[in-house]
Order: sequence, then C-alpha cells, then structure tokens
Amino acid sequence: MQENIVIIPTYNEKENIEKIILAILDLPEEFHILIIDDSSPDGTADIVRSLLNSFPDKLHLIQRPEKSGLGTAYIKGFKWALTKNYTYIYEMDADFSHNPVDLLKLYHACNEKGADLAIGSRYINGVTVINWPIGRVIISYLASIYVRMFTGMKIMDPTAGFKCYSRKVLETINLDNIKFKGYAFQIEMKFTAWKYGFNIIEVPVIFTDRKEGHSKMTGSIVYEAIWGVIKMKIASYFRTYKK
Repeated sequence: MQENIVIIPTYNEKENIEKIILAILDLPEEFHILIIDDSSPDGTADIVRSLLNSFPDKLHLIQRPEKSGLGTAYIKGFKWALTKNYTYIYEMDADFSHNPVDLLKLYHACNEKGADLAIGSRYINGVTVINWPIGRVIISYLASIYVRMFTGMKIMDPTAGFKCYSRKVLETINLDNIKFKGYAFQIEMKFTAWKYGFNIIEVPVIFTDRKEGHSKMTGSIVYEAIWGVIKMKIASYFRTYKK
C-alpha cells in the first residue's frame, strides 16, 4: 500500500504548477501528486505532461474536458486514490497559498497523532492569513463562526481547503452523496466526517494569498456556501451516520 497522495485541482495555473510540483517532490517525506486539470486554456496540463516522464511513479495527471467545479474534481481524485490504495489523501491548492512544507504537519497529525482528518487551519491560533484584504479576512472569519453556529461543529476553520484524510474516512463516506461543488464542498466533507465521529485535528498553518495567477472565487460560490450550510444541516436530520 502506498502512503501519501496530494490531489491538486487546477484551472489556469501555468505560473505555479511546475513550482508547486517540484516543491512537494523535494520534501523529505515522499508524497505522490495527482493533478486534476479542467482543460485549462493556458496550457497548465501541458506543463504537467512535460514532467510526467521525469517522475513516472510519483506524478499523475487527469484532464477533464471542461471546468466542472472544485468538489467534483476532488471526488474524482478521491476515488482514483482509493483504487490505488493510498493511505493518506491530501487536498491542496496549486497557488502556494498552502505551503508545501506544511504537508509534513498534516502527515504527522494523521500518522503519529491518530487524526482521521487533519485540517491546515488558519484560525486555530488566532488569524494566520497573509496578504488578504482585511474585508476578505473578516468575511472568511465570520463565515467560520456562521458554520459553527449552524452545524454544531467545533472546527475553527470549517472552510479550509488544506487537509489530509486517512483512507478509512473516504471509504466510509458515500462520496456520491456529496452535493456541493464549490467551497461549500469543503464544509460538507468536514461536516460528514464529524457526523461519523472521526477524529479531527486542526493543525496551525499560515495561509498566504496567491502571488501569481487569479483567484477562482465567485459570487455563486459564496451563495452556495451560505445557503448550502442550512440545506446540509436540515438534510442531516434524515440521514444515519454509522461506520
């Protein structure tokens, strides 16, 4: 059984993709990488493809025909990783907002501290965000409070997208029942893992806003997150969560 696979969805990340791949592969712990590219018109997938021969067992690429949402990209990656028998499956952005070195913290939380889900948290030790406008920091922090109030979760950073799952979490969750495609997907996955009673540990990380490329945040993504939390909570009353 192979141990670590980092799933990175991409759309127009040509400025960052090679650098993030090399940074991960240079870590002292071995991490494999699965890039899921939604046919980026800027040629992101071509850059990944040019590296495949250099890292034939460590770097993998799935190219989808069109932009289909963050959540569906991760679900596809999760299913692929489970068939390849990876022990720990990570979510990570391509733009260096998540520091590759912090993958080691997430690995330590799962492999040594017994976390079933380790979260790279911006809010477990105050607010550790760099280069975001103050308005966006406030909105993000208030969103985390909103999610905790409606769901009952004690997770300080429920919208975080930097995570490590042990495979048993993804084997237990019915991935086909995960409804959301945008950033609400991050909330739904944590909420579902929490409802199943998995051990969740938040690891403090510093989140640094991207220096190159463009943010994928849109109004529809925010709308889905706001109303999605309410729908998700109501739906949970009609589900059973048994491992």
